[in-house]
Amino acid sequence: MTHFSTFSGQEFERDLAWARRHMTLTQAQAAQLPDLSSIRLAVSAHLDLKTILAIEAVLNRNGAVFLTTCNSTTVRDHVVEYLKSRGARTYAWNGMSSLDQAEAIEQVLAWNPTHICEMGADLSGAIIERGLHTQVKAGLEATGSGISRLAKLQAGGKPLTFPIFNWDDLPIKEGLHNRHLVGITTWHTFTERTRLSLHLKRVLVVGYGLVGQGVAATARALGGMVSIADRDPARCLEAGYAGFEIGTLEDLAPRADIIVTATGVRNVLNANHFACLKNGCFLLNVGHTADEIEVTALKPRTEVIPFVDEVPIGDRIIYLFAGGSMANLTAGQGDSLNAFDLTLATMVAGIRFICTEDAQKFAPGVHALPRPVWEDVAREAISG
Repeated sequence: MTHFSTFSGQEFERDLAWARRHMTLTQAQAAQLPDLSSIRLAVSAHLDLKTILAIEAVLNRNGAVFLTTCNSTTVRDHVVEYLKSRGARTYAWNGMSSLDQAEAIEQVLAWNPTHICEMGADLSGAIIERGLHTQVKAGLEATGSGISRLAKLQAGGKPLTFPIFNWDDLPIKEGLHNRHLVGITTWHTFTERTRLSLHLKRVLVVGYGLVGQGVAATARALGGMVSIADRDPARCLEAGYAGFEIGTLEDLAPRADIIVTATGVRNVLNANHFACLKNGCFLLNVGHTADEIEVTALKPRTEVIPFVDEVPIGDRIIYLFAGGSMANLTAGQGDSLNAFDLTLATMVAGIRFICTEDAQKFAPGVHALPRPVWEDVAREAISG
């Protein structure tokens, strides 16, 4: 699958300078970090240009960082190389295999981090699943899928051994980033890459959580005829009240021109559905990981334009976008600088908090990131 090529040094410096200019909230939070010379921070995240500002903030305060990724398709190799040159230890590159990513976890754990900042709970999940005794004092988790994973481990009798702070459910993250920005950037990316608009297109959104809500609302605003499938009848009712057609995936999929998964459920769109799809149907995923669409059943795949693969199904062709990975950040640039500034500033504030004694007073388990930690970020955003 196509991925972003490495920028020239001049282009990279230009874009990084532009990011610094427009991500002032993050820089304000970075300036409040204390000396972190005793901190060994393991980071598993999407590694694009915007991430640099948070990692640099820790490095600038003498913290040690081990950098890997939660999603190999969203890695920008030039970002990894830059952060490595700044002193971060790294084990991440675009196109890592599942074995590579497993090795990354092993290397991070062998490095003996004191704190974890991640998206998807790969690192903390490995510690808990194996019952490892580590020196990890606290962690941050940024995704709903990661929080669900930790909850399942606890329900299965795997106790958490350190406090993990959930900042996905914060109103300034879930209520803004998840609800609005994913949808906007997904459709911007789709239009840019395919050169197609949504006019007269039947768009089926699978999953009507906050991400699905944003994807659906933006698709309608851009001219799409939108329907919703969700296993939760309450969410279906909510979608119906918002004016969307509702139904089952099995009933709606055969009429769709574009299907978008936003569920966090593995193989929610699978081989049983593919045989019923229209000729020319596009499949997109906006979930955290690339397993919501059963891509292993989509063979053979041939790239026809960057980030678009065609797959013959009988006498028809369907299209897989961005390899089934997170569409807006795999095939595009993800959130805008100014909007993601709020998200990244919250993450930096969270890093500052987990490195304090106050964080260590919390019992092992999942906790909401305390309101005083992030409230100032919201105030600064409002004041401009």
